[in-house]
Amino acid sequence: MVLFLDAAHFVHSVYTGFLWCFTRLFVPSNSGRQRWNVLAALDAVSLKVHSVCNNSYINSESVCELLTQLRKFYETRPITIFLDNAKYQKCKLVQECAMQLKIELAYIPSYSPNLNLIERFWKHVRKECLYSKFYSSFSEFKQSICSCIDQSDTKHKTKLNTLLAWNFQLFNKVKVLTV
Repeated sequence: MVLFLDAAHFVHSVYTGFLWCFTRLFVPSNSGRQRWNVLAALDAVSLKVHSVCNNSYINSESVCELLTQLRKFYETRPITIFLDNAKYQKCKLVQECAMQLKIELAYIPSYSPNLNLIERFWKHVRKECLYSKFYSSFSEFKQSICSCIDQSDTKHKTKLNTLLAWNFQLFNKVKVLTV
């Protein structure tokens, strides 16, 4: 199984969209003091998303919890996870946990979000349930995000099939100029 792992931190605030109009519009907003943190792994083939959520912090223990969840779900099948170089994902605790669970971790080069499919998924989640929407309560905000993530392989599958295609930007025959 090939999975892409990353965290997203959603702030309970207004995410304004784009609108051109003749009259001024006022959008209600929240304080923006509450965050919903989601650490997720996207199955690149089935588009199933496995996640660990909290409103405190994502740390190495969260990553180990997600790795354990993945091992239980995929049982004895080989797992390769592509992830970025965040400190909490690259620490010794996570390395040992992955080795114990027989999960291969492949780190994407720094400053290469275009190589991580889950970055496109986070864009989809923000567009579907955050942009130009107001949530009066934090629980309503969390529920919207969680339901969007849970429905990735069912309700949103047709949209995600095109968005999460395996077309990565590659640079062939790049001219390098020396200064």
